[in-house]
Amino acid sequence: MTGTTDVLTVDHLVRRFGDLTAVDDVSFRIAPGETYGLLGPNGAGKTTIISMVAGLLKADGGTIHVAGEEMKPDAVEPKRHLGLVPQDLAIYPELTARENLRFFGKLHGLRGSALNTRVEEVLEIIGLADRAKDRSKEYSGGMKRRLNIGIGLLHQPQLLILDEPTVGVDPQSRNSILEAVESLAVAGMAVLYTTHYMEEAERLCDRIAIIDGGRLQAEGTRDELIRLTGGTDTIRLRGSGDLQGAATQMRGLTGVDRVDADRSSLTLAVHEAPARVADVVATATAAGVRLADVEIARPDLESVFLHVTGKALRD
Repeated sequence: MTGTTDVLTVDHLVRRFGDLTAVDDVSFRIAPGETYGLLGPNGAGKTTIISMVAGLLKADGGTIHVAGEEMKPDAVEPKRHLGLVPQDLAIYPELTARENLRFFGKLHGLRGSALNTRVEEVLEIIGLADRAKDRSKEYSGGMKRRLNIGIGLLHQPQLLILDEPTVGVDPQSRNSILEAVESLAVAGMAVLYTTHYMEEAERLCDRIAIIDGGRLQAEGTRDELIRLTGGTDTIRLRGSGDLQGAATQMRGLTGVDRVDADRSSLTLAVHEAPARVADVVATATAAGVRLADVEIARPDLESVFLHVTGKALRD
């Protein structure tokens, strides 16, 4: 045992493919009930990391422990504690959702009433109870993805690994998948979630690791990561009147770092924009500005990724 309550501990993980170091000294931990996100572009090393965490790929350096047991490709006990939902679908198209779940449940040792109960629970979690009797080949891409997640949940693992589970699905199915993932953390399951979608990481993850070039570039809660950029918000006012005069008065307001004015707008860099916007609007109005629009923009994970890596997430 590692002497920790964390479900997953990854310490100084390294993986090379020839001259390429795909994973370079990566360390992180996941606690029970925590959703931890690996956020990065395709090719960043996310899938290689989870392949080693799942015991599918041998590490060239470092250690992995799942529920206190050291994970290696030939290890058996730690694999009992995790569920893996890969990018590629792992379902039988000729079987119904219920039949798929029953088959995989038996592989995990479930039998009788325990198997029946768990299958029905999972069908509810993944939102397929009303389509349980339909063969999975008749499902949409999103429904197949949800069934894939259900298979990973069957044996109630302590750690569920989800590798880009919403790739290639429609918006409605994507939202259903995200809602299912949100319910898992509420139930106390630890989740390792890989994605290159910033909005998914922001919605789902308690803590986020930004991965690029095989290295962990930054880690923390959303707010902790945002603070790496300096944490300033933007308030943009559009209108007409004495914009230069308004800008001069706004520079003296609490929390305002900078004010720029042009012929039709004022742009302010401020701290905690929601708390400052009322004073900003009142000052503009008092200065004779006739406002047409007010916009608040707050830093996001795209800003953080650009700050720590020097490039946009989609580059």
